[in-house]
Amino acid sequence: MNASVGATAPPRSASGGSLAGARRVTTTVFAAQGVAVAAVSTTVPAVASRLGLSSLAMTALTIALTLAAGAGSFAGLAAVRRSGPVAVMRAAVLTAVAALLSVAWAPGPAAASAAYVLFGLALGAIDVSVNTRAATVERHYGRSILSSFYAAWSAAGVAAALLTAGASRLGWPVQYVLTAHAVLVALLALTVRPHALAPVPSSSSDRPAPDEEGTGRRVWARLVPFGVVLLVAYVVDSAVSAWSTAYLHQTLAASLATAPLAYAAYQAGTVTGRAGADLMVRRVGPVAVVRAAALLTAVALAGLAVAPSWPYAVVAACCAGLGVAALIPLCVAAAGRLRPGGPETVLARLNVFNYVGVLVGAGASGALGATGHFRIAYAIPAALAVALVATARFFRPTAPEPAACWTTRRPGTAHVLPVAVDRGRRP
Repeated sequence: MNASVGATAPPRSASGGSLAGARRVTTTVFAAQGVAVAAVSTTVPAVASRLGLSSLAMTALTIALTLAAGAGSFAGLAAVRRSGPVAVMRAAVLTAVAALLSVAWAPGPAAASAAYVLFGLALGAIDVSVNTRAATVERHYGRSILSSFYAAWSAAGVAAALLTAGASRLGWPVQYVLTAHAVLVALLALTVRPHALAPVPSSSSDRPAPDEEGTGRRVWARLVPFGVVLLVAYVVDSAVSAWSTAYLHQTLAASLATAPLAYAAYQAGTVTGRAGADLMVRRVGPVAVVRAAALLTAVALAGLAVAPSWPYAVVAACCAGLGVAALIPLCVAAAGRLRPGGPETVLARLNVFNYVGVLVGAGASGALGATGHFRIAYAIPAALAVALVATARFFRPTAPEPAACWTTRRPGTAHVLPVAVDRGRRP
């Protein structure tokens, strides 16, 4: 992303209304996904209790969900190429609604397992389609805005976690809680509409080199540093998101109504961090932001691991969210710039690291938690977060050909952001 922005370049689009509408719809889908993920994450103990599932069984379901999400990402990539990202976003969000209802009213473990797998497939398709659309919208704006989309995701997650906590305090059964979440996601899905984005001027730098076509090794090599950061970020994210509710309930003796507050605090931290991330990137550059975020995440996870009671854990979870907030959107933006003319291919590959991180984080944390070692499950990611400091240098912006990008300046600086054509894809 841009290291600094002075006079912001105007958004490139045939219609400012179309571009604003595209941004609004993309934000809505991020929010819908945030609600859906929070609904699943914050109801793990309640679903396990209703169906009589052990912690190890819920860990296995989490792993199955993650593997399904990986498959859904590549299925979503094929669908985006065929139908465009907006159509895929809408269909995938509605599929997530069906999955939430299926989890809520599953008559037994087998039906619940199938519902979780369906949710994973929908989640993967949403990931690749909404990030493709977000990368395209950001390039039309010509400035860093990706963190604002993720802020909407986190804000929606906070609202959903508070809904779970409030409904549980009122004594609602988990079926009603998940149904309420599903209705909210469905209402958001109904607002998704296509908005045509006009092509923007391109140059030879928008076209991948021959060795970068298809599954070119050069693209993979350039993607790896961002993938490693994304992997660790999702190890952290999944460890906190998937298991903080269980950690508070089982290890720190919090009630079912109180336990979701750690998830809410974590997402509140990410909202705060992402709300200011774009501005910080413009002012001090992505390298400094990644270093600071990695160190804060490490300290917060260490605090979560040694928390003596649930209020301390809630505060630590909030700080962890604040630290990890910028890492994921920075990785997506940097990866999308590797092939600006076809970001969906690179982003689908990047999602491999995403789901490996979720698999490791959720799977390992769940396995450790099942044996009574949740504290170790948070200490290990703390060490991994420290190691991310060494990867920050890869986020230093590069300068493509001037004809292919917007140039934004502040006295003494000049940084560029590539802007590419959404070639041949439907809105």
